[in-house]
Amino acid sequence: MRADPEARLRSIAAEAYVVPTATDGRERPESDGTITWDSTGVIVVRLQAGGEEGLGFVHTSPAALAIVRELLCPVLAGMDARDTERIFWTMARAVRNAGWPGLCASAISVVDIAVHDLAARLAQVSLTQYLGGAHDTVPAYGSGGFTDYTDDELVEQLGAWAAHGLSAVKMKVGSHPEDDVRRVALAREAVGPRTELFVDANGAYARKQALDLAERFAESDVTWFEEPVSSDDREGLHLLRDRMPAPIRVAAGEYGYVPTDFRDLLVDGCVDVLQADATRCGITGFRAAAALAQAFGVPLSAHTAPALHASVGAAFDGVINVEYFHDHARIAGAFFDGVPALRGGDLVPDRSAPGHGLTLREADAAPYRVDAFTADLDDGGGKQ
Repeated sequence: MRADPEARLRSIAAEAYVVPTATDGRERPESDGTITWDSTGVIVVRLQAGGEEGLGFVHTSPAALAIVRELLCPVLAGMDARDTERIFWTMARAVRNAGWPGLCASAISVVDIAVHDLAARLAQVSLTQYLGGAHDTVPAYGSGGFTDYTDDELVEQLGAWAAHGLSAVKMKVGSHPEDDVRRVALAREAVGPRTELFVDANGAYARKQALDLAERFAESDVTWFEEPVSSDDREGLHLLRDRMPAPIRVAAGEYGYVPTDFRDLLVDGCVDVLQADATRCGITGFRAAAALAQAFGVPLSAHTAPALHASVGAAFDGVINVEYFHDHARIAGAFFDGVPALRGGDLVPDRSAPGHGLTLREADAAPYRVDAFTADLDDGGGKQ
C-alpha cells in the first residue's frame, strides 16, 4: 500500500535556545553531585504534513541542531508522518558513523517527539491516547534541591512542593558527602512525615560510601536512591540494590539512549525502578523501555521534561511517576502554551487537545535563540 501523500513530511523548522539558570529571578549556577551548570539548552523542531504541525523539544546542547540539519533531514524527505517506527529506525541508521548515544540520540529524539505529536494530530487524538491511553493523569514528584542551595533555599523549595500536594520530592546529594546526612535530615523536617523523600547522587559516590550513606539516609525515611553509583557501573548498582536497606529503591536509566541500555540495566538486576527520558531516547525508545520494564516486572519512571512526560507517562500502565524538574518546568512555562496542569500532585495531560497540546510562544522564546534553520523536505531536505 502506498503512503498517503497528504501525510508526507513537507518541511522542518528547528531552533536552538540557551536559557540561563535562575533562582528567584537571579541568574546563578546550579550543581548536583558530579557537575555544575549555568544554563539549559533547548532544541525545538516543528514538522509539517497533511496541513498539521507537530512539535518536539528536548533539553540538550545547541550542537545537536547540526545533527538534525546534516544527518537527519536528508533521510526524512518523503517519509509518511504516521510511520513513526520507520522514521525512528531510519534516523538511527543515519547516525551510525557519528555514534548514536549522546548528542545524536538527542537529535533523533527531538524529531521523534515531533513526529509522534504530528501523527497524533493527524489522527485528531491526544498523544496520550495515541500511545495507549493507560491513564488520565500521572503522579509527579518535585525535583531540585541542588547541592549549591543554602539550607533556607532547600527548605523553601522542597517544603513548597510538599505543601502543594506532591506526594514525593527529590534532592541532589554527592557534592559534599560529609554534609549530606545533615541536609537530608533537614529536608525530611521541611516536608514532614507524609511526603516521600528521594535522593539523587548522579553517580557521585563509591560503592561502599553509597551503602554507608544509604543506611544513614534510611534514618530520615528516604525511599529512593537514584544513581548511588554511576550507571556505567552495573555491577555496583546490582550490589547496592541487593544490600540497600528497606524500603529504599535504587533508580537509574536516565542515561538510556538506546533500547539496549534499558535491557542491560534490567537483565543485570540493577534497578528497583527503571527511568527513561523521551528527550534522550525518543518516544519510540520510551515505548521500548516501558515494554521491557513491564516484562521484567519493574516500574518505570519518566525523567525530567514534565511538560512532555505528562502526556507520554500517562499513556503507559507501568509508569509510576514523572519528575517535575525545577529547571525544565520553569522553561516550559516560559516557552509553551498548553503546559499540562499540576493538580493535587498529579500532572493532567489535556486529552481534548490533539497531540501533546503544546505550542511554542515564539516571541517569548526568541531572546534565548542561538541558532535556527528551515528546510523543505519535498526536495530531499535542502536547507533554506
